Amino acid sequence: MNDINTNQLILNLEKLHTTDLGIGRIKKNLSLDVEDVVNWCREKIQNPNASLMRKGKNWYVNIDNCEITINAYSYTIITAHKIKNRF
Repeated sequence: MNDINTNQLILNLEKLHTTDLGIGRIKKNLSLDVEDVVNWCREKIQNPNASLMRKGKNWYVNIDNCEITINAYSYTIITAHKIKNRF
C-alpha cells in the first residue's frame, strides 16, 4: 500500500457499499458465511498485507488469496473471487 493514490480508497472506506446481488455474488464466490459482507471487505482492505491497485475505473484489492473489485468512483464493491494458482 505504498502508492499515493491508494490513500483515496482508504480515506473513503465509509462510502464502501454493494448491491443485494453483489452480496450474493461475493458470498458465493468466496464461500463466505458472514452477515456483513461490506464490513468483511472493509476489514480486508485495511489489512496491512493487502495489495491495493487502481486500474482504470476499478480498485483491485488482493489479500488472503482473494481479489476484491471496487468501482473507483462510486465505491461499490462489484465482486470478489478466489485467486486461482497458475501452476
